[in-house]
Amino acid sequence: MKTPIATSAAPQAIGPYSQAVKAGDWVFVSGQLPLDPAGGAMPATVAEQTELCLRNVAAILGQAGLGLKDVVKTTVFMTDLGQFAAMNEVYAKHFPAPCPARATVQVSALPKGAAVEIEAVALAGTK
Repeated sequence: MKTPIATSAAPQAIGPYSQAVKAGDWVFVSGQLPLDPAGGAMPATVAEQTELCLRNVAAILGQAGLGLKDVVKTTVFMTDLGQFAAMNEVYAKHFPAPCPARATVQVSALPKGAAVEIEAVALAGTK
């Protein structure tokens, strides 16, 4: 059985998808753009965008009773891998060891003109 997860503390979905879906002990968080949930503003730098993406992921996980410590896998989408170091520096502050598995890929474009989008998979009961 799958249960949608939604919170006003993160941007609302901009299409026909859920912010996250819980299936058993797993929570699958849809790709989060760097949008401020209060007004939809997007910061300019990759570092700021990464921070906001991760805050949005954390807010959604919080609605499910989880946190970033429960994340086992992320995918980071970037429009310019030349900015990888800036993204990675912020990312590392949110995921101390043991870090989740991760893939980072460059894409030609992201919704709303974002430079970064981050999706996550979390497991309830991780330590």
